[in-house]
Amino acid sequence: MSSVNLMAREVAAKIVFYGPGLSGKTTTLRKVYETVRPAHRGEMMSIATEGDRTLFFDFLPVKVERVGDCSVRLALYTVPGQVFYNATRKLVLQGADGVVFVADSQAEAMDANRESLANLEENLLENGIRLDRFPLVMQWNKRDLEGTLSVEELRRELNPRGVPDFETAATNGRGVLDTLKTITRLVIKDLRAKRIVPPPRPA
Repeated sequence: MSSVNLMAREVAAKIVFYGPGLSGKTTTLRKVYETVRPAHRGEMMSIATEGDRTLFFDFLPVKVERVGDCSVRLALYTVPGQVFYNATRKLVLQGADGVVFVADSQAEAMDANRESLANLEENLLENGIRLDRFPLVMQWNKRDLEGTLSVEELRRELNPRGVPDFETAATNGRGVLDTLKTITRLVIKDLRAKRIVPPPRPA
């Protein structure tokens, strides 16, 4: 998905919010949309799926800070959480430059979190991408609820690789923008390593 417009010095990158059903992916994206200034965001588009509150996909181009002398435009997507929408998940994941995995911090959701993370790894492998070499940030969502698992336990179960992770409450926006900023930095670093993003111009 990533592309570079050398004339405009603009980099376009695709970030996908992945996770089990009802973990807060759509709420996260809506909160980003509400926070970003209208001049810096495109129209949010969605197709609702029957029986799943997660939207089919959201598309949200967001202008972020410049990288060197290049501006960056992000396309943010969510995937449906339920298993029988896996073909759609694969489609949305194609061409992704980075993933935010939105985990539900509630104890009863751990099996769904594990299943979704394994599904992410499997779907990336079908595209020839190894998850352990791919820009990834973990979002521990629903931290505003009582009885959530500790961050240590979530890390042990879902983040043995030790990628950046953030405690979030998507309903009020806590931690959401920090997550987005970090995955953006990781994506840009990865694109630079692949020589997709041009180096800064000499002073």
